[in-house]
Amino acid sequence: MRVRRRIIMILLIFFCFLLQSTLFQSTFAVADVAPNLMVILTVSFGLMRGKREGMFVGFLGGILSDLFFGSALGFTALLYVIIGYCCGFCYRIFYDDDVKMPVILIAVSDIGYGTAMYLFQFLLRGRVEFFFYLRRVIIPEMIYTVVVTLVVYRLLLLLNRRLERR
Repeated sequence: MRVRRRIIMILLIFFCFLLQSTLFQSTFAVADVAPNLMVILTVSFGLMRGKREGMFVGFLGGILSDLFFGSALGFTALLYVIIGYCCGFCYRIFYDDDVKMPVILIAVSDIGYGTAMYLFQFLLRGRVEFFFYLRRVIIPEMIYTVVVTLVVYRLLLLLNRRLERR
């Protein structure tokens, strides 16, 4: 049973990565901003399954992002692992039907992810327009990610319930 869960999780990570890097970047991008499906997936599995699952999903999704788009191998993976670990703390107090906690954690995680990306990829290169980046990239991406969360989270919750029954 654990093997089936891992295989389905890995396939889901690949599917979300492909969606995020292809379809959402070109077709569904609004003002050059796309939702961050990997944050949604990492936070959701951290909440539904705990720290270990959140870190696993975050690491695999982050390594994929680093391999295909990153300039430093492991940076995005580290960010996603931290997100999965932190959200895994809420596993014990989490109620499946309540969508407020996942939405709030995804919003906070996406802002943290965007801020860390700015600090380590743009600020270190001398670009100091943080409020411009916040206004044009971080906040719109967070809003778009939260809107997509309202649909995707329900699907992930159904998948998790089905896997737990088996």
